[in-house]
This record gives sequence, structure tokens and C-alpha cells, in this order.
Amino acid sequence: MDKTVNPLENHLEHYDNVQQARQARHVTWIGLAANLILFVTKFTLGYLGASQAVIADAFHSLSDITTDIAILFGIKFWSSPPDECHPYGHKRIETIVTVIIGIALFIIALGIGYNALILMRKTHLKPPTKIAAFAALLSIILKEVVFHWTSAVGTRIKSSALLANAWHHRSDAISSIPVLIAVTIAIFNPNLAFIDLIGALIVSLFILKVSWDIMRPAVSELSDGGASAHDREKIKSIVLEVDRVKETHAIRTRKLGAGLYVDLHVLVDGEMTVQQGHRVAHEVKNNLLAKGPDILDVVVHIEPYTEYSMKYPGSIT
Repeated sequence: MDKTVNPLENHLEHYDNVQQARQARHVTWIGLAANLILFVTKFTLGYLGASQAVIADAFHSLSDITTDIAILFGIKFWSSPPDECHPYGHKRIETIVTVIIGIALFIIALGIGYNALILMRKTHLKPPTKIAAFAALLSIILKEVVFHWTSAVGTRIKSSALLANAWHHRSDAISSIPVLIAVTIAIFNPNLAFIDLIGALIVSLFILKVSWDIMRPAVSELSDGGASAHDREKIKSIVLEVDRVKETHAIRTRKLGAGLYVDLHVLVDGEMTVQQGHRVAHEVKNNLLAKGPDILDVVVHIEPYTEYSMKYPGSIT
């Protein structure tokens, strides 16, 4: 029998989207508050403690604030249900926000690195004080906590933007480690005050790496990148498990957020009735939705096996 649309299932799906959006907003507001506190604290203590590395790290926290705001703005749109103009939903907005996060990180990294290189040309550098080291230590502890919380929520609701923001938090925590080391060395040996600037430069390089890791999969999705070879093989094996399916080909996929849209051709006995072929197509679709790698929807095209073998002799074994 054909699978009919169940209004209750649609209602529950919308309810899940609303709940996921609420969780995403909650954890993002907490991250925003933490970033605001850290930016003010690190900038103030970095300035008072004469540490360029800590000030650079403060601007890393400032970039976290901008991405938190982008996510809070974007959640309202990407959690909206499909409509006439957006039949596939609004998940691309989440991907765009993810790219914005990566670009923000990239710009911040270039600014930090440029400032560190300019200051290295100075012959007399004022060594940082102990108060600057405290700011870096506070950043490591607080941002690691926020990372784990945000990552857990992002994984649970399968949000690429939230996971990107989680790694943005962790990049802030990890980048504070070389800052803490550099500041500590410069405090105990004022002749090595330039190490503070090296710490700032390391921070910029690390942020560049994180920005690339965030943007690469998002840009691939925006350019209609598909599933990995492993996932395509998994899709094929699931299709071939269906009784009366003789072969499958022309498997095409494209990512949308954390999920996949799939269309493919399924080869069946050419003597099948239209109704029988239709049932096979539904079984293929249902199996893929149940067992596939985060598949959102499937379009199945039925072909007669005999026609295929005549058109491509030797391709079927």
C-alpha cells in the first residue's frame, strides 16, 4: 500500500523543530554571555597587564560574540517549516551562517597576525604582568565548559552551525594555551617579552586553521556537494536489499544541513505492473529513510531491467 501523509507525524516533526530551535537558542545565549564576560575581562586585563597576546585573544572572544548573534538571528529562519517558495525547507540558511562564522574567524585571525608582526618591529617591548596570565587561564576553563555544552546540543539536534560555533568556543580555549605559556615566560623573564607577540601570532595561525575547517564542508554544501563515497555505497547496499530490486544506478545526492536528499534509478523486472513497481519504489524509499545516512527524502525512478541490460551490454553481472 502507498504510504499516506499522517497529519500527526507532520505535527510531531514541527514540534521537534521547535524544540531543537529552543535548545539551540538557550545554549547560544549562554555562550554569548560567557563571550561578553571574557571579552571585557581579557581586554581589560590584557591592557592593564601589557599583553598583546591576551588582547588578541580578547578579540577572538569578540568574534565569538558576532557568531553567537548570527546564530540567534539565523535560528528563527532555518527552523521554519517548508513553504511554497522553499519546498525543501530553509536549512541552507544554517549553512550560510556557518560560512559567516568561518569568514569572521578568518578576518579576526588576519588582524591578530598583522598586529603581532607590526609590534615585533619595536625594539623596546614592555613585558606583561601576572594579571594578564589570569585572563588567559580564565578563558581556557570557561570556554572549554561552553564548548562541551554547545557541542552536546549541536550533536543532539544535528546542527552544523551550532557545531561550528562549538568549535569556535574550543578554538578560543585552545588558543589561550599558547597565550598563557607566552605570557608566563615573558613575566618571569622580561628579556623575552617578544614571546608574548609570538603567542599572539600562534593564536592567529590557529584561528586560520579553524576557519578553514569550518568553511570547507559548508562551502561544499552550498555548491551542491553530495555524500561521501562510503555513504553512497551504503545507499546502494540498502537499495539492493529490497526484494525484486535487480540493480540500481544514477545515484545522486546533495547535502542540506546535516541531512541528504537522494534520487536514484531502480531496475526491476520489466513485466511488473505499474502498481507493483510503485510498491517497490515505496519500499526502497522507506528502507533508505529508516537505515540510510541521515537521509531527508528520496526520489525513486523505476526502470525495466531488460531495457537497461540491452542499452548497456555487459554492465550487469
